[in-house]
Amino acid sequence: MVMVQTKSSKWNLVAGIVMLFLGGVIWVNPLDTMLALAFYIGLGFVIAGIFYILASMNIKSGWYLLVGVLDLLVGAILMANLGVTAASLPVIVALWCLTVGVIQIIGAFEIKRYGLPWGWSGLMGILGIVFGLIILAYPIIGAVTISTVVGLYAVMFGLLQLAEYQMSKNTYRLVINN
Repeated sequence: MVMVQTKSSKWNLVAGIVMLFLGGVIWVNPLDTMLALAFYIGLGFVIAGIFYILASMNIKSGWYLLVGVLDLLVGAILMANLGVTAASLPVIVALWCLTVGVIQIIGAFEIKRYGLPWGWSGLMGILGIVFGLIILAYPIIGAVTISTVVGLYAVMFGLLQLAEYQMSKNTYRLVINN
């Protein structure tokens, strides 16, 4: 057996620095972040629409064709009206939080019936509902929150990449010679 030091990946270092920078840019420019998210959501609908149309040709489904055309139209509308799309994102997120919160509470009671720990799921459901109601009451808070969370994710991802780079520099593995 031999102890071998693993090689650190410089790509983790680069990715970490880029993500830290990106997180900072997002935090400093919340409006631009919302516009970018709006664009990518619209683009996602356009791409999905194209694939639904292609699938409809492959399986001869009028329903897939209809969904594909609708997705293309929705995507085009969202991309043509980035400001409206960005402004509506908090409401969309709020409705999602409310829906998921209710589902989590129902799920928590389902879990409870089986004698499993259910408190955290129920608490998360309640918090989701409260968060959704706050965003509906104060949509500007929702817009700032969305940008903050996306920026926080980028910063956390960057820190994780830097930690992986640092840890890989000081890691050894055991190699067994045959």
